[in-house]
Amino acid sequence: MSHPHPELGAPPRLPAGALRVTPLGGLGEIGRNMTVFEYDGRLLIVDCGVLFPEEEQPGVDLILPDFTTLRDRLDDIEAIVLTHGHEDHIGGVPYLLRLKPDIPLIGSKLTLALIEAKLQEHRIRPYTLEVAEGDREQMGSFDCEFIAVNHSIPDALAVAIRTPAGLVVHTGDFKMDQLPLDSRLTDLHAFARLSEEGIDLLLSDSTNAEVPGFTAHERDISNVMRSVFAGAQRRIIVASFASHVHRIQQVLDAAYEYGRKVAFVGRSMVRNMGIARDLGYLRVPPGLVVDVKTLDDLPEHEVVLICTGSQGEPMAALSRMANRDHQIRIVQGDTVILASSLIPGNENAVYRVINGLTRWGANVVHKGNAKVHVSGHASAGELLYFYNICKPRNLMPVHGEWRHLRANAELGALTGVPKDRIVIAEDGVVVDLIDGRARITGKVQAGYVYVDGLSVGDVTEVHLKDRRILGEEGIVSVFVVVDSTTGKIVGGPHVQARGSGIDDGAFDEVLPKIEEALNRSAQDGVVEPHQLQQLIRRTIGKWVSDGYRRRPMILPVVVEV
Repeated sequence: MSHPHPELGAPPRLPAGALRVTPLGGLGEIGRNMTVFEYDGRLLIVDCGVLFPEEEQPGVDLILPDFTTLRDRLDDIEAIVLTHGHEDHIGGVPYLLRLKPDIPLIGSKLTLALIEAKLQEHRIRPYTLEVAEGDREQMGSFDCEFIAVNHSIPDALAVAIRTPAGLVVHTGDFKMDQLPLDSRLTDLHAFARLSEEGIDLLLSDSTNAEVPGFTAHERDISNVMRSVFAGAQRRIIVASFASHVHRIQQVLDAAYEYGRKVAFVGRSMVRNMGIARDLGYLRVPPGLVVDVKTLDDLPEHEVVLICTGSQGEPMAALSRMANRDHQIRIVQGDTVILASSLIPGNENAVYRVINGLTRWGANVVHKGNAKVHVSGHASAGELLYFYNICKPRNLMPVHGEWRHLRANAELGALTGVPKDRIVIAEDGVVVDLIDGRARITGKVQAGYVYVDGLSVGDVTEVHLKDRRILGEEGIVSVFVVVDSTTGKIVGGPHVQARGSGIDDGAFDEVLPKIEEALNRSAQDGVVEPHQLQQLIRRTIGKWVSDGYRRRPMILPVVVEV
């Protein structure tokens, strides 16, 4: 198994007849999925998603793939193929289309409807091409065939990409549910046919590679959901991803069976479920769904609310309910169902929401105490079965953290893929398929790009470090006026502290130390404001560290007169 090394440099010029694969997101992380394929100077992109921030990224709304390597090659992009409509696969598209709005988008009916609605908010009217399983489209040098796969959202597709360099198959996210709610199976016959043709490189979903056996059926949730509905005495509040159509369908079915009305809460939930209903992917009995404003007129035992926030997102509806910062107030006897997975990194945020809801008297049902979620990804047993069907000549695990990629690689090796033909890469690592052999050949820039409000890419790791210090240690500001000629103190120093945990009066102790340091520097002829600021920072920083074992952000201000 090959793997990247820190010393990897820029990749060499792509040889004629070779295919280059560059993941810009989704390898070494859960989310931000994006892969760029290059042949004969032309590019094909598969997916362009976002990653949601963790606690150590305060203030960040979204994390995008790094488009640096594409900025000078936008005219070389044939199209963006979208495998399905989850945010971690389509959320970054608006930001890429800001650079070039006419890049064609290719995907299934529901996927395109979801991204078009999102792009409308960004005032972008895309060029789209709708495809379905079995379709085959030529995009420049890339001959793409689309294959039905089962996932936790309808209309998911894998894509087989044919070029003169060979046949590459990208699974997207998939599992092999044999009893799917929409009766749309993963097309194993199509994968077997591609195997007969010869799959030169298989890029395969790794998310559940560590999980033994087979992923449970989505319909297994139905009985659990009915049981929860049967025992609920007051309102039921369900939190789910805004694009999890299959899960929402089961909530609607249970609500209809138990005589409850349903209201969607949150802009993305209302928008996505409206699209799914209009396109026929969500079956809604007449009169079942009502406007949230009418709920006050209904008895509490007839109410179901469906909202976002299952990952503990601070601005989502459920988190705001837990914090008493939402018009819907949790009361004793309410039932809250977290009907989704727990994305790695979100554990603390989710449990904080669960504790907040429980504090107000809610009965919280989640995957830790009831089977209210099944995964949308193939587990180890399915992946073994899948590799035995596909028989890839080269394997590249994608979509997962390092432990998932490594586990997926081991599964491939067990089914007979030679270890020297299994490529474990990470974001930015370039893999070239040359003469039927996949090898790592270099690395390109693929860092995190942060979206913070209206700014994209302006926030850096340095800014986030400052935010973490401010949030954890507080800030101490020091104001002093000095003579511009002599450097002697004319006014101050004045100290103010916020969030440091140190009383303002305590700083009286350090004022003489600052004055002494500044007077000494004036005698030495130091008058440059920046040097004086550094002197103040060191003086007060040492005092705070020695006396309080804290490291607040210190902001010295030196004014010359």
